[in-house]
Amino acid sequence: MVIHTPVLVKEVIKYLRIRPEGVYVDATVGTGGHAKFILEKLKTGLFVGIDRDKYQLDITRNYLKAYKKKARFFQSNYTSLKELLKKLQIKFIDGILFDFGISSIQLETPSRGFSFQSDGPLDMRMGTTGKNTITAGDIINTYSRENLAEIFYKYGEEKYSRRIASGIVDYRSSKKIESTEELNRIIISAIPNNFYSVNISARIFQSLRIAVNDELDNISAGLNKAVGVLSKGGRIVAISFHSLEDRIVKNFFRNKKPELKILTAKPIVPAEEEIEKNPRSRSAKLRSAERL
Repeated sequence: MVIHTPVLVKEVIKYLRIRPEGVYVDATVGTGGHAKFILEKLKTGLFVGIDRDKYQLDITRNYLKAYKKKARFFQSNYTSLKELLKKLQIKFIDGILFDFGISSIQLETPSRGFSFQSDGPLDMRMGTTGKNTITAGDIINTYSRENLAEIFYKYGEEKYSRRIASGIVDYRSSKKIESTEELNRIIISAIPNNFYSVNISARIFQSLRIAVNDELDNISAGLNKAVGVLSKGGRIVAISFHSLEDRIVKNFFRNKKPELKILTAKPIVPAEEEIEKNPRSRSAKLRSAERL
């Protein structure tokens, strides 16, 4: 079984400052990469893992079955943090980790539709429960030219956003857009000769994923919920993978200074050795804060 390689593991453990009897939450547990290292530090404490993705959570439960006595898992959105903890009769926690990146498993599973590098349906949902029912295909085939351009510019910071939106609307006037490969061909054809790069496709797919899953609003809401349940001295660790996410985390910590002490004046980034072993870690940035 291939498990997603977690990033900045030593730094996560350092900043969470795990106590053996504490309660710790991984709000984006994925396939349990960071979770295993947290669980190894716990003795009488409790670990709570949350993820929207049922497939990944099933992998995690099996991967971490040796720790089942001190681990609880929920298929849910981390914005429901307080309600999930209430089910466990927990009011306060000692630390929480947010890893906002998409996993290798999600990217490499064509049927999920996250990647332009393999053909699959235009889905991109992290989970299919609750309000998360809209797909990338719904957005691509029904949103107006203006709304599409706004998504591509706001969430992908793509300068060709209007050209690409126009190309999509023109194409779908005669045929519904159904696959990732089809969408990628439209993106490429919308860009002037010699100006296309794979980074453009990556930004468009990123922007759609963010829109489908309401990712940026969820980050703000999740961080806010976390502060509300952190005990005094409890810590938040947040790992982001692009500037939009990192900006939200940075500004949130700054605006919460009466309640939080910022532990990372600048974001912590992977060492060259880690990047060589795991190239996808290159864009990771870690920030941490402590509840006062």
